[in-house]
Amino acid sequence: MTWNASDLLSAGGPLAGCVADFAERDGQRAMAADVASLVRDGGAMACEAGTGTGKTFAYLAPLLAGGRRAIVSTGTRNLQDQLYFKDLPLVHRALGSRATVALLKGRGNYLCLHRLHAFSQDGRLGRQVAAQLARIRAWATRTVSGDVAELEAVAEDAPAWRFATSTRDNCLGSACGWYDQCHLFEARRRAAAADLVVVNHHLLLAQLALSEEGADILPEAPVLVVDEAHQLPDLATEFFGVSLSSGQLLELARDADLARRTEAVDSPGLSALADAVEHAARDLLLTLGAPRRVARAQVSGAAAFQDRVGRLVGALAGLGEGLAATATRGRALAACAQRARTLAARLDLLAGADDEDHLSWLDVTGRGFTWRRSPLDVAPELGPRLASRHASLLFTSATLAVAGDLDHFCRRVGIDGCVQRIYPSPFDHARQALLYLPRGMPSPREPGYQARVHACIESVVAASGGRAFALFTSHAALALARDRLAGRLRFPLLVQGEAPRAQLLERFREAGNAVLLGTYSFWEGVDVRGDALSCVIIDKLPFAPPDDPLLRARHAALKAQGRDPFMEQQLPQAAITLKQGVGRLIRDATDRGVVVICDPRLHRMGYGRRLLDSLPPMARCRDIATVQAFFGGAGGEYTAGPACEAAPASASTAPDP
Repeated sequence: MTWNASDLLSAGGPLAGCVADFAERDGQRAMAADVASLVRDGGAMACEAGTGTGKTFAYLAPLLAGGRRAIVSTGTRNLQDQLYFKDLPLVHRALGSRATVALLKGRGNYLCLHRLHAFSQDGRLGRQVAAQLARIRAWATRTVSGDVAELEAVAEDAPAWRFATSTRDNCLGSACGWYDQCHLFEARRRAAAADLVVVNHHLLLAQLALSEEGADILPEAPVLVVDEAHQLPDLATEFFGVSLSSGQLLELARDADLARRTEAVDSPGLSALADAVEHAARDLLLTLGAPRRVARAQVSGAAAFQDRVGRLVGALAGLGEGLAATATRGRALAACAQRARTLAARLDLLAGADDEDHLSWLDVTGRGFTWRRSPLDVAPELGPRLASRHASLLFTSATLAVAGDLDHFCRRVGIDGCVQRIYPSPFDHARQALLYLPRGMPSPREPGYQARVHACIESVVAASGGRAFALFTSHAALALARDRLAGRLRFPLLVQGEAPRAQLLERFREAGNAVLLGTYSFWEGVDVRGDALSCVIIDKLPFAPPDDPLLRARHAALKAQGRDPFMEQQLPQAAITLKQGVGRLIRDATDRGVVVICDPRLHRMGYGRRLLDSLPPMARCRDIATVQAFFGGAGGEYTAGPACEAAPASASTAPDP
């Protein structure tokens, strides 16, 4: 039987009999019809599909039914796995599709047999890494895919993976003795033969960044779907610039020394040259001070910084010359020689003068630094490269629109003439949710603000019986709240950083009345349905830090063009992030709860209307008594009383009464 795209997702369609608790949704059917037209006719479309629309099925069904080759890119590896192992097989079976599908991740997600065996006998790695490598070696004998996510016994961020996976810099490619057994290239071969390939944004952007070099890591496909598309422009900044990290320098030094000991035993001077690069990189880190982001031109102690950069340039050149002289003696030495040349060229570019379109800046952490030269605007690079590779482009997310339009997103990705669609959430937010804007809150800049936020959290979670996320805009604010609330709540307190995110979420669900404190990693990509999460508390409006060097440079560039950086950049980004945080609350048609936004700028400042208009339509209140009444009616339908404003309500520019 032949189905049109909309009917695929109707109550009488093929998906209805395969999906538990299937419910026909107008927005999902409309989106499927629009996607089918896009696949057939070509062009570009950006669409916001509100929570509960079912956007994944809305694009997968017409893709599999349409018969055109496609790439689907999503934001994270976890979402990629969910899409490939859960959603895609269900739609595939329901439609009886004959399309072949494949999963492809970045090279760092696959076991590298060459590096695993090269470092397995290295006694300098320490007991912990040696024990982890032993577990990886045992797994290597039985894995088929080589996907590191399979091996739960070794955490994905364990240090041993640096010695058992490859990077673009250190991969030997077809010159590798293990090439015929390489998990990465086998995954790429499967992807090249598939009709639909599931990737992530990092891999997609790596392909786009390499396109001018003629390198292909993704197959050609006329259709590209970018899910969680709100993440794409910021991620693109990493790929359309130049970067050099202390980790890359230390890894080169380590690999060069290992290559010398296996392929040039009679050239001990190479080890001294490698040590010089390592020492120069560590010395440069010492001049950068505490963890921060800073424009290169603003680095304090400029003379000392330039001196250490000069030493690094010299050390890298010396190692490069030593490797070049021995490169013919082995594949590992030749590969290291090429890496030394590549890193030296990047360092020269980074140390050069800035231009009006790029910023040279450093991201300093407790473990090292990354020196970047980033474009101020990725649209001129991103848009044309996307359009040149794909006839049909779909960008979708639950959070793309700002106050009802998607112009901001379309400008950031550089796609002209992009069709815009908004499919509202099928959930009844006006009935299911209440927005509480606490009365009498001081300005976030006032010294007592955080104490008032903590008091607000205590009063709200007392009313909700725990069951709350408290989301913060900084780690410092999170730490203050943890110190204040520990021992004061009668509910389990879970804090980001005390355990991996997945474990914290599992504990939160199991407890049923916990309070979880988190920063931006909990603002999106977290799905807790049911009564366990009945309250989301947000400490401040999520404006980007004003001292971020890239943000400041972009502001300066917009001002130079006579444009308003706050209205064009800061406010739209804050609106999207705020929507993400608020969106944690209502995840199902039976969910109900309260969103608390402590920041009084939302109703005192004129721009608050734009932020409020970007949120789902919820009844609003100003007093804790209304929140208490809401939760007092748990189990029944809440009716907004006179203390509530109907949704949506206009923002007020008047001060708090």
